[in-house]
Amino acid sequence: MKKYLRILAYVKPYTGYAILNIIFNLLVIIFSLVSFVMLIPFLNLLFGMEKLVDTTPEFSLSPESLMDSLNYYISQIILSKGKVKALIFICFFLLSTFFLRNLFRFMAMFYLANVRIGAICDIRNDLYKKLLILPLSFYSERKKGDIIARVTTDVQEVEYSIMSYLEMIVRDPITIIAYYITLMVMSPKLTLFVTILLPVTGYIIGLIGRNLRKESKIGQARFAGLLALIEESISGLRIIKAFTAIGFSNSRFARMNKDYSRTLLGIYRTRDLSSPLSEFMSSVVIIAVLWFGGRLVLSDDTSISAAVFITYIVIFSQIIPPAKTFATGFYSIQKGLASAERLFDILDAEEVIEEKPDALAVGSFEKEIEYRDVYFKYKEDFVLENVNTIIPKGKVIALVGPSGGGKSTFVDLLPRFYDTSGGTIFLDGKPLPDYKIDDLRSLMGIVSQEPILFNDTVFNNIAFGKLGVTGDDVIHAARVANAHDFIVDMEDGYQTNIGDRGTKLSGGQRQRLSIARAVLRNPPILILDEATSSLDTESERLVQEALTKVMSNRTSIVIAHRLSTIVFADEIIVIQKGGIVERGTHSELLKRNGVYRKLFDLQSFT
Repeated sequence: MKKYLRILAYVKPYTGYAILNIIFNLLVIIFSLVSFVMLIPFLNLLFGMEKLVDTTPEFSLSPESLMDSLNYYISQIILSKGKVKALIFICFFLLSTFFLRNLFRFMAMFYLANVRIGAICDIRNDLYKKLLILPLSFYSERKKGDIIARVTTDVQEVEYSIMSYLEMIVRDPITIIAYYITLMVMSPKLTLFVTILLPVTGYIIGLIGRNLRKESKIGQARFAGLLALIEESISGLRIIKAFTAIGFSNSRFARMNKDYSRTLLGIYRTRDLSSPLSEFMSSVVIIAVLWFGGRLVLSDDTSISAAVFITYIVIFSQIIPPAKTFATGFYSIQKGLASAERLFDILDAEEVIEEKPDALAVGSFEKEIEYRDVYFKYKEDFVLENVNTIIPKGKVIALVGPSGGGKSTFVDLLPRFYDTSGGTIFLDGKPLPDYKIDDLRSLMGIVSQEPILFNDTVFNNIAFGKLGVTGDDVIHAARVANAHDFIVDMEDGYQTNIGDRGTKLSGGQRQRLSIARAVLRNPPILILDEATSSLDTESERLVQEALTKVMSNRTSIVIAHRLSTIVFADEIIVIQKGGIVERGTHSELLKRNGVYRKLFDLQSFT
């Protein structure tokens, strides 16, 4: 029950629409009562069960006075024009009440759509923002597809469950079958007549269904784009966090989500129209039954009496509500609550990397970075142990060592993708947790081994996360990264879409775009995580030239797989099994004949 109430809490911002829905539903109830309650006195009067009224009654606003006035009016029609004309009047009167009833029903669902779509849109926005904020460790323990399913399929399931009823799955089919059997027993001839009419109404309703399918295809296409953006955001979360683009990405998602919600709102409009239309067409069938059955009674057909006919109409009208609710809502509340529980697993997940309420703003890097007695572990075993080092401003520090030694973890701690399990990292003498997270990450540019690009234009990939970027700024960054020449040779230049994850580009081209993105950011601290290790010789040369230009006058931390690329480093730190085993310049480490010398000789031999 708590989970259901928590879902309903998202309806609160749309209280106005909910009130309008209630008002129109009340009108539906009123006209339903008018359409069925007034039927019996009409027919009683028509078939002579009550005396005709030939004197004008006194008018008042009481129900009795209104009934007397209506009886008088019907009596005058019968007396002056005959019973057939009175029957026609009754049919048109009931048709009008059914029309108004279904018009108000559509208006009720019209405003209900705003409540449902608005609440689901807000849930989806909250989920996406939470996904951007959660630490990387959250995703290392979960499957990406499961997370996407929660944000998509489970959200939709919750939407369906909002207006569903558990008992309808059992109650409504039994009600329909029992009523239909009863009608067949009461009057086979009349029931056969109704059965013949139903395919005609079904064809008219089917026209609405075909239009709904067309709109649904558009909605599905936009939903697929939304799903792709979610998947890209999860895959590129390291870059989104490093480039402080959480707000930027959240705004982009909110725009796409709003477009999809607008499309979905149109789909609901069409779908909701089909529901009252189907009931209105059923009402037309009722009117036809009134006409056909009324003719049978007026012709003194012994197969059905007036009383049986009235009862038949009442029972037949009661088939419509259960048939409609069974057709429009199938999923149960319990199934929706199971999906809600999966959503709350994400919304309630712990934000391990938290910002202090009194965190300090920082806009520059002035002196040094210090790792002091740093320990870190993902689960049980420590990945880093007792790491101590100082990285002065303006120096190039290279990290080398066997795979799995902890090099990537070493740099991931600096932008606070993770927090240390022990010890402290200082920036200009203050612990990293003392700074605002976005300010801290703004000081850093990251170029990873696997370039993380987005299904967008070259321009937008280079300018990712920055607002107010000019074309000259992007072109300058591309020139520094040795990317300008291949960009202008592309079909649309900087406006060329590079495909999913940049699949239209070569590995070297993708990496140079990543470098251009870091250049445009102009960070004082540059982190290069094996940026050339997966490239061919020619691409490596171009990328290395770009990196050399980028690293000038910056503090750079380079994780190197190919030792030939870091011989110029001011200091080389050798990390093995989570600890620093050697440190020094290239020439100093070669003279020691230690781990570094073995790695260098192995690569030279290869």
